[in-house]
Amino acid sequence: MRIRRITLHHISLRLRSPFVTSYGAHTDRETIVVEAEDENGVTGWGECVAFAEPSYTEETVVTAWHMMERFLIPSLFGADIGHPRETALLFAKVKRNQMAKAGLETAVWDLHARLHGMPLARAIGGTRTEIESGVAVGLQPSAGQLHAAIERYLNDGYKRVKVKIKPGHDVALIRGIRERFPDLALMADANSAYTLEDAAHLAQLDRYGLMMIEQPLAADDIIDHARLQQQLATPICLDESLITAEDVRKALSLGSCRVVNVKIGRVGGWSEAIRIHDLCLARGVPLWCGGMLETGIGRAHNIALASLPGFTLPGDISASSRYWERDIVFPEVTVRDGKIAVSAEPGIGYEVDRDYLQKVTLHRQTFTGSDFA
Repeated sequence: MRIRRITLHHISLRLRSPFVTSYGAHTDRETIVVEAEDENGVTGWGECVAFAEPSYTEETVVTAWHMMERFLIPSLFGADIGHPRETALLFAKVKRNQMAKAGLETAVWDLHARLHGMPLARAIGGTRTEIESGVAVGLQPSAGQLHAAIERYLNDGYKRVKVKIKPGHDVALIRGIRERFPDLALMADANSAYTLEDAAHLAQLDRYGLMMIEQPLAADDIIDHARLQQQLATPICLDESLITAEDVRKALSLGSCRVVNVKIGRVGGWSEAIRIHDLCLARGVPLWCGGMLETGIGRAHNIALASLPGFTLPGDISASSRYWERDIVFPEVTVRDGKIAVSAEPGIGYEVDRDYLQKVTLHRQTFTGSDFA
């Protein structure tokens, strides 16, 4: 497999409704769609899921574009890639910048699967033909609006609900949900909004039967999370703190978490995501696939990821209509009876609507090997 052309599409999609977390509110989603074409004109698609601002990680759309253009894309041209896992080796000289790396690596994996006429899920070792779908609900203006949103998603068949919490919007919020929905599979995501001094306060959540509390403390911490987990009956799940398989190994050794969230973009691509899966599967640690407000391209990669045997919990993989009036792929991702079918078509199993992609594109640039000769 030799890459002939890489095209980056900086796009902006309007969310159907604002998505609010402790980091802030999102009304539009800027992202970078990556298109990788081989010498025979076959195309693979990936997505760089960095946000426009450095809130979730230090990466942004602008910095990721720079890293891809200046450092990562040049290393792909001229390389004879025998297997897409070699992409991660080509990028190894560049420190961090996981989302930039993942945007390109996901496109190469999709290209590889298409060239071999196999579904991406099968190419990475997936075993499921359908996955259970969960949904994330942002902070709402009132408890009534939050409960109404949850009711709608349960009626749509979603198997698990994740709600955002932050100081001042936590214990009473969870208590109200549990009173309204006593049997709901419920988890809370704090997005690093607390400190270890809040341990006694967070321990009040133990009485509400949460599946887990996700990333309560700092994004760069695994030490205080271990101390907090000792004080909570509710399992802690780590997200932002886990960038590599080595991070996961250390966190599990310290007892910093009992559940692991995997996001392809956060960990730098497919190769590292698979390593994390294999580690957690071997240790019997529950896994689930997190979401980053992806387009259908990133969502399709997440579906393939969740088909791996170690992903035993419903992930944040919802229907296209959950976020977008119109997605950039067809068919759009749909949920039926709380489940999403794993495509049996080659690659990610979805095609890109090029006309609509062009309509929502803010800037596009194509690179070839001659640009770096």
